[in-house]
Amino acid sequence: MLFQLLLQAAEQSGAGLAVMGAGIGAGLAAIGAGMGIGRIGGSAMEGIARQPEAAGRIQTAMLIIAALIEAVALFAAVICLLISFKL
Repeated sequence: MLFQLLLQAAEQSGAGLAVMGAGIGAGLAAIGAGMGIGRIGGSAMEGIARQPEAAGRIQTAMLIIAALIEAVALFAAVICLLISFKL
């Protein structure tokens, strides 16, 4: 029933499916970034617990990788916004 309602809303304007796809894409990018950063944080804490003397190197690598993941997620969100505003 919800899917039929969404399809009816999308059919009323030609750009409805593209905007809906852009919204879903932005949501998936945010979910993926959250999962990636969560996995990095958990692995880093496990690595620090196993080797406390390497905490500085592990933390530095963790922050760099987290920043790269956030950059990719931001890029995906910007692309989705451009798609939705172009229509």
